[in-house]
Amino acid sequence: MLSYVWAEDEKGAIGYQGRLPWHLPADLAHFKAKTMGHPMLMGRKTFESLPGLLPGRQHVVLSTRKLDLPAGVLQLKSEEEVSAWLKEQAGEVCVIGGSSLFALLADQVDKLEVTRIKGIFSADTYMPNLDWAAFALVKSEAHRADGKNKYDYVFETYLRKK
Repeated sequence: MLSYVWAEDEKGAIGYQGRLPWHLPADLAHFKAKTMGHPMLMGRKTFESLPGLLPGRQHVVLSTRKLDLPAGVLQLKSEEEVSAWLKEQAGEVCVIGGSSLFALLADQVDKLEVTRIKGIFSADTYMPNLDWAAFALVKSEAHRADGKNKYDYVFETYLRKK
């Protein structure tokens, strides 16, 4: 199963200057819960934006560039290598960005795990358009801003319709 796990603002923003445009601890915890134990497929810029290797998850980076990656990080260099690697995976694979990787695999994704953040932020990277009609909302949890989380947000899970 191929899942997308991401957060976006009201205009679909997902990044700014190689970082998240907001700080939302609840979303970071949600991301950890959704990706733990699963391989995470990402582009080079997304990998470089991480604070380091995230424990309990295999890191797989798509980049045509020759990268000097830490031990244990798998690099795939083409769409063909991604397709072959995905076919070998028995369980859930989480795609965590960036925008071009989300666009590349949009016709193959089975599950969407999106955090919708109430607000509009400065951004230079946006989620590509998805065929939302192909998915059914199966879970939605709305949360209010609190002492740790400055913004209202909603966790949503969608599954591709059969």
